Amino acid sequence: MGNFTMDIGRDQQTVSKAKSNFLILCGAAAFIAFSPLQVLAVSMLGSAQSFAVLGSTTVTNAHVAENPTTQIYGDLGVTPGTSVTGFYPDGTVSGGTIHINDGAAIDAMTDATTAYNSLAGLPYVYDYTGVDLGGTTLTPGVYHFDTSAQLTGALTLDFQGNPDANFVFQIGSSLTTGSESLVNVINGTELSGVYWQVGSSATLGSDTTFAGNILAYTSISLDPRAEILCGRAFALTGAVTLVDNLISNNNTLEDFGSGRSDFGSYGFSGGSDAAPVPEPATMLLFGSGLAGLVGARMKKKTK
Repeated sequence: MGNFTMDIGRDQQTVSKAKSNFLILCGAAAFIAFSPLQVLAVSMLGSAQSFAVLGSTTVTNAHVAENPTTQIYGDLGVTPGTSVTGFYPDGTVSGGTIHINDGAAIDAMTDATTAYNSLAGLPYVYDYTGVDLGGTTLTPGVYHFDTSAQLTGALTLDFQGNPDANFVFQIGSSLTTGSESLVNVINGTELSGVYWQVGSSATLGSDTTFAGNILAYTSISLDPRAEILCGRAFALTGAVTLVDNLISNNNTLEDFGSGRSDFGSYGFSGGSDAAPVPEPATMLLFGSGLAGLVGARMKKKTK
């Protein structure tokens, strides 16, 4: 009788562990299947997160106004090109250093390219092809443009206080903003992310006040006095061209007296302590590995 009782107890224990393992597996599968945007709550940028400006061929700055000069807060880099011109005294870099085709710049460009491809591959929710973003208020999601995207006037991005929310703009060709355009971000958190994936080139018109991380496949140009007060400018195969601009990758530490907030999100890239997002293949491997581990444990326990 004693042995029979012990066998029942063991069987019950095996069933209980099997149920527990099944729930773990289901939870992992649900995470993989239903969290394409929420995983962006940790930064996609990897080592590129410390950069405010990153170019491939050149980074150039011109000083045309009597008083303004370009100010960059965060690292500035170029790779594989080796030309950074127009800084000191016509532009300054603080809160970081200039990296010219060194290890830091190379790693940052690799991670920025990975982020670009990951953003381009996300399933989109909203097709905004042909829509001017000016005068609109948007809620989090993936917004897709088959070709170019235009911003004329003010765009409001409302995070609605959701700590897992992100904005991703997939733009097939170019991004252009009109003079004095504005991107206003409200109700964000320290994990908020704003990403602009641009298939060719981005141009911010004069006196534009922009927000978010521009990852342009070719080039980025900021016209006189355009500002990215919460974000970054990354050109993956071409140049970044600046003219009396302000760019900060950490608005909490440097907002250039604007009073604008990035809610502690490290320039809308998902928090200062964030780690790079696992690539989809890595996440699937994690899921399959967990499935194998759970299956092995269940098989072992039922022997």
